[in-house]
Amino acid sequence: MPSRRCAFLLLACACLLPACGRKKPPVTRVPPGAPVLALGDSLTWGVGATPETSYPAVLAALTGWRIANGGVPGDTAAQALQRLPGLLQEHAPQLVIVSIGGNDFLRRLPEANTYRHIRAICEQAKASGAQVLLVAVPALTLSAALGRLNDHALYASLAGELQLPLFANGWSRVLAQPALRSDAVHANAQGYAEFARALNAFARQAGLL
Repeated sequence: MPSRRCAFLLLACACLLPACGRKKPPVTRVPPGAPVLALGDSLTWGVGATPETSYPAVLAALTGWRIANGGVPGDTAAQALQRLPGLLQEHAPQLVIVSIGGNDFLRRLPEANTYRHIRAICEQAKASGAQVLLVAVPALTLSAALGRLNDHALYASLAGELQLPLFANGWSRVLAQPALRSDAVHANAQGYAEFARALNAFARQAGLL
């Protein structure tokens, strides 16, 4: 009996350790009217909708933040990294929302390079004095082709390494629903609104609002 009790206690401790190890990243509230940069690709720019119904525009209305749309259709993480210094200088954001990597996956670029580029984006944004909110992007898998989307694992790894708040499953949930898509890889106005509402709720939960 003692051995069984010890085994149970060891199992319970093993189950609790991952939860105990996950610390909530430290954040500072970003007040209404603060400058915010949304860095990304076509999903940030709003392909499939209008500029007024892109997710940054909807999120700005929900939060009161002054959000600059830094999305460029077709951009890879490396290209977004090249643009970042000019955007930081122009907008001096208090928060940078990073949603990039989808084109890297579509073009099957080396994942190690994508990880390195997104990491550099986050580090440069933080070095400028901005906070960073990382947005996970779906992985390109066989299940994704069948409509079952899951975030690429590199985002959780990066968020853990750099202690960043991670908005998980936002794009995966939206793009898995045909009614919220304009095509296979882009949302429509309803999808961008759904994404923005979920991101707004996450920002509040994380302490950014």
